[in-house]
Amino acid sequence: MSRRASLPGASELFRLTSSPATPALERPSVPAPAEPVAPRSKPSAPADTDQLARNAARSGSGRTKHDAKITVYVSGEELLAMEQARLNLRAKHELVVDRGRLVREAVAVLLADFDQRGEESVLVQRLRSDAEDGGTEG
Repeated sequence: MSRRASLPGASELFRLTSSPATPALERPSVPAPAEPVAPRSKPSAPADTDQLARNAARSGSGRTKHDAKITVYVSGEELLAMEQARLNLRAKHELVVDRGRLVREAVAVLLADFDQRGEESVLVQRLRSDAEDGGTEG
């Protein structure tokens, strides 16, 4: 007789259920994204259309399944600041977000600013000041 305990397999643990008694396990319905509407005073040029498409893609993806993953190393101080922001969002704004969502939104905001302002964007200014200070990232 084996001394090993008999445990359920992964397929049994993570199977989808349709029981109404477990509403927390049901998948949330995802509303269709709204089309961005921007007032135009002149006919749109192809460059404007490209810009709008990039800006529309620059919103955080929220709670969806993501196919790509990156690993980013941060300092203890940066991680603490991120956790404090996350807790502040929960306490003062009633927004419960995880670190991944916070990072995706921050990246989306920075990239949208970069697309819109270019040379004057926060991203360019910070990277330029880092380069002038001799900071290297890699």
